[in-house]
Amino acid sequence: MGRGRIEIKKIENVSSRQVTFSKRRAGLMKKAKELAILCDAEVGVIIFSSTGKLYGFASSRLQNIISRYERNSDCLDNPTSEKQHEVDPELEALKAEIVKLRKGQRLMIGKELEGLSYKELEHLERQLHDGMLAVKNRKDMALLEEIEQTKLREQKTMQENEALKKQITEHLNKSTTNPEIRLVGRKSPFISPSPVAYLRSDNGDVGISLHLGLSPREDHPKKKVPKIEFDP
Repeated sequence: MGRGRIEIKKIENVSSRQVTFSKRRAGLMKKAKELAILCDAEVGVIIFSSTGKLYGFASSRLQNIISRYERNSDCLDNPTSEKQHEVDPELEALKAEIVKLRKGQRLMIGKELEGLSYKELEHLERQLHDGMLAVKNRKDMALLEEIEQTKLREQKTMQENEALKKQITEHLNKSTTNPEIRLVGRKSPFISPSPVAYLRSDNGDVGISLHLGLSPREDHPKKKVPKIEFDP
């Protein structure tokens, strides 16, 4: 079982009081030394026993610690005074600028106009007019940029079409110079011997025309009809 909580009051027994003083004094000195080492703090401890004996610990020269304590003792009496002296002027300027910008934003959208004078309202109107002109100019520039991009895309498409048309024309020209054109597949007696013809227009484009028709009858042998004879 753990030790019970000790009531904080004066120990009446002199022997017990002396033992407790020795133990707690050693623990306090140990904690003060650890605090000075771990946290790089300047620590000074002064203890007078009930018999008037002096005990002390100092992380540096004790006299320097006492002098420093005396110089800053006012901060212990009035803790808020140090915070008041540590106000950052740059931070205060930034806060004031934020308040000013928020107020200007509310005025731009037409809020909190009641307290403004005629000159202030006229100045605000001029700012809004200049802002609208700037927005309009930027919108016109964005529209012109979009039109220019559209023209470039259209020009690129036309160039691609011209290149493709040129490739087709070259392919057809090569085909016309080839004397042998064969039809792959089953021959049909109903297709004329020369089914393919090339046509050239005035602008130089070459096209293909396919002629289909029946072949002349003399090209095919006639079927012999058997002669039937009747007995008398």
